Amino acid sequence: MKTKNLLRIAFLLILALLATEALRAQTASQTSILRPPAGSKVALVEFADLQCPDCARAASLLEEAVKTYKIPLVVYDFPLPQHPWAFDASIFAHYFRTKSTPKNNLETKFRLFIYENQSAITPQNLREYVDKFSKANNAPVPFVVDPQGKLAAQVRAAKDKGIAVNIQHTPTIYVVTAKTTGTPFVEVVNRNELFSMIDQALAETRKQ
Repeated sequence: MKTKNLLRIAFLLILALLATEALRAQTASQTSILRPPAGSKVALVEFADLQCPDCARAASLLEEAVKTYKIPLVVYDFPLPQHPWAFDASIFAHYFRTKSTPKNNLETKFRLFIYENQSAITPQNLREYVDKFSKANNAPVPFVVDPQGKLAAQVRAAKDKGIAVNIQHTPTIYVVTAKTTGTPFVEVVNRNELFSMIDQALAETRKQ
């Protein structure tokens, strides 16, 4: 009986150690991914699906925050399997990222355009909307946009980052900082609190 109890205790200790290591690994992944771009102290990070209605609802608020606070928004694509055209739309977004400039962020414009027209887009007519955006912004898109699959690989890599930080839904939004102590990032659960959360993050980074 004593041997069985000892074995049970040892098994439970091993499980606890494995759980602790898994938590440490996840925390390390979050810390490395949920960071502002180089040169920024505070930023917004969003894991988004271009076919997600709630992502469309959040888009204008995030843009308002970016313009108000002059902080960057880092978008990681997290296309959900139940959304048939989301992955392809993300590929086009990554294409427009390659054509963006500091003065003309075509990627952001494209994402907002897709959100605005989301309810009318289907897998069959997605390319028509891409071409409408392309013509309106004088940004030609080749017939085969991703012949080598590099853009698709970027979308998968972005989704892998979301999996690494245990994203469960879209949009998932964080206010992230360059802080090296305390909590460097916090999830925006209530979007009504976004601006106050940014205010707090900016205040905390000024103290460092």
